[in-house]
Amino acid sequence: MTIDVLVPDEQEGTKAVVRAWLRQVGDAVAENDPLVELETDKVTQEVPAPAAGVLSEILLDTDAEAVPGALLGRISTDITQSDPPEHSRGTRPSAAEASRSARTSPSTSLGMNGGGEARLSPSVKRAVLQHGIDPARLSGTGRGGRITREDVDRAVGAATVVSVGAPATAQPRQFAGGDIPHDRMRLKIAENMVRAVSDAPHVTALFEADFSAVAAHKAALAAEGTKLSYTAYIVKAAADAMAVAPAINGRWEDDRIAVSPTIDIGVGTALGDKGLVVPVVKDAGALSLEQIGAKLDDLTARARAGKLTGADVSGGSFTISNHGVSGSLLASPIILHAGQAAILGIGKLEKRVVVREIGGQDAILVRPMAYVTLTIDHRVVDGHQTNAWLTRFVEILEGWPAA
Repeated sequence: MTIDVLVPDEQEGTKAVVRAWLRQVGDAVAENDPLVELETDKVTQEVPAPAAGVLSEILLDTDAEAVPGALLGRISTDITQSDPPEHSRGTRPSAAEASRSARTSPSTSLGMNGGGEARLSPSVKRAVLQHGIDPARLSGTGRGGRITREDVDRAVGAATVVSVGAPATAQPRQFAGGDIPHDRMRLKIAENMVRAVSDAPHVTALFEADFSAVAAHKAALAAEGTKLSYTAYIVKAAADAMAVAPAINGRWEDDRIAVSPTIDIGVGTALGDKGLVVPVVKDAGALSLEQIGAKLDDLTARARAGKLTGADVSGGSFTISNHGVSGSLLASPIILHAGQAAILGIGKLEKRVVVREIGGQDAILVRPMAYVTLTIDHRVVDGHQTNAWLTRFVEILEGWPAA
């Protein structure tokens, strides 16, 4: 008896490719063991084994396109020692033995096995060789302690030059010139960026926001034990601002402007040298500030651990790029996400000298300020709607929580 291994139906809209098989033909697997990695421009997804047995066939190999529902391979669940498949690499165990072996044998782990020898996926092997990383020093976050590509990327980002007083486990980082090969995620990001700029006329409007009220509210909640990020306030304010210009939450179609019935806000999350992903807070307009904060904490943690699913990064109707967290005051234009009419940019939050009227007199004050931009698809909305949306967005932030 064989069980089909299929590409999940839910994935980001762009096509997926097979990144790496984590088991080879003839390997024993337990149910839900990670079997194969798929990659789009937004997320890397592990497909688990649907049943215990032996991987008998691989039908879509590395770099093959993987459309939803496509057949990746097959697992034999009733193989005996006397009846191995024709392309077997030696005698195979029964399904029950395979399940026990997969759960108990350290050699099935794609991290470090008991003898200290690494069994790594092809993409991980390439990464450790490229960056000079010793896999023996990595702690795998994949299932069963398996070393993933994200583990290698984090090690590269945190690598330091070993010097006197540095921890013995620090990874030396090689600083040298040379080419950096494109990985599939980078190629997909590039392809989508070019298409987005070609399809939609980008126009950007710039406002400035005073975060004094948000900072005070945030501090008051923290004193009560509720810790929220500034991003939670930004998502909430963006969702509430849609009431004055609903088309901002829409998209261009050949025969109409389609306005989404729910406000599903994607938040760009940087992944170091690998670019970024955009997990989506679904139906943000129906959530409280605290609920948005909890959703963001969960999505951000899973994004940086490489644990997002296709459903987590699909279905967005609006996007926020909080580029100020990496130090920039202004980024323009921020390229639109495919199928969306607008993207909000938030610059670095910093103290600035501003002039305010107090008691009929001008006063010079120091306030936490940030530039905010709205880049729009000019086919969908015009300057009037853009400025109305930004005006309301800033009013909400500056009047928190009463606005």
